[in-house]
Amino acid sequence: IVSADHEVWSGKAKQIIARTLVGEIGILAGHEPILAILGAGEVRITTTEGALVTASADDGFLSVEHDTVMVVARNAELTSQG
Repeated sequence: IVSADHEVWSGKAKQIIARTLVGEIGILAGHEPILAILGAGEVRITTTEGALVTASADDGFLSVEHDTVMVVARNAELTSQG
């Protein structure tokens, strides 16, 4: 997850859930390539160790390609890391 001026979070995840303009999307390993416009809201990441990381993000996009998810937002901040 990156914002306009800094990296918010980077790591390995087993699941990512984010809000898009058409609703929430859940991403697991092997997800088909996709490009979606972010809606304002929370991005929830479950790490490979089982920890939950949450960030707020809006005004950007989410892309999935080759088991890599990138969230690029104008505004993004880490809200919890557990």
